[in-house]
Amino acid sequence: MQAKDKAHWQSLFSHFCSRTANEEEEIAHKLLGEQFRGQLGLLHSLFKAALYDDHLSRWFVLEGFRSLFALVGTNGQGIGTSSLSQWVHACDALELPDQQREQLDSFIDQLYKDIDKEMGEFLNCEGSGLYLLQSSCNHSCIPNAEASFPDNNFLLHLNALSDISPGQEICISYLDFCQRDRSRHSRHKILRENYLFVCSCSKCMSQMDEPDITSEEEEGEAEGETEGDEMEDEMTDV
Repeated sequence: MQAKDKAHWQSLFSHFCSRTANEEEEIAHKLLGEQFRGQLGLLHSLFKAALYDDHLSRWFVLEGFRSLFALVGTNGQGIGTSSLSQWVHACDALELPDQQREQLDSFIDQLYKDIDKEMGEFLNCEGSGLYLLQSSCNHSCIPNAEASFPDNNFLLHLNALSDISPGQEICISYLDFCQRDRSRHSRHKILRENYLFVCSCSKCMSQMDEPDITSEEEEGEAEGETEGDEMEDEMTDV
């Protein structure tokens, strides 16, 4: 908004997807839902008061602001440079026996869950950036590349996770490591609400016969079964 060459930056912004809904799939971005109406209205007012510019008037009307919000929400890349994320990546690179790998992965999963209760999902995110080339990469639940910030700054590196043949599409995952392990239904719910599409990658297609149930519900059912078992044990003891 404060750049001297506003036409140049408007041209760059036009390369990013900024739709607020996918009419074909009947999906609307979750940030524009009824539950966020009040916050969005307040942000719109503050945005206009702080940054209004006649040359960029399209972004300051409510619909334009919603479109701008969707642009950042859909294309923004979390800039993760926390020491914890660096440690987890180093752990992933370790060559360990299966049992030790399983124990380490279990420890890391629990660590993230415990920290999530205090920090929320932005643990490894210290900002959000728009990267023109990276935003052109489509999603796959089994990506062949990933974005990283090995220099602990805003410079994004796109690294191959497997051999990529000439002409093969480069796909990253819009889901974090833990989300990729969730059920197909859970992954689709996150992608629909945040990125306005239904994934049809090879992993999702292979899991088409799975029940339409979210991972949270699966965990809830497991907890219910455990509680039931404990209750039976207690009754038996009595």
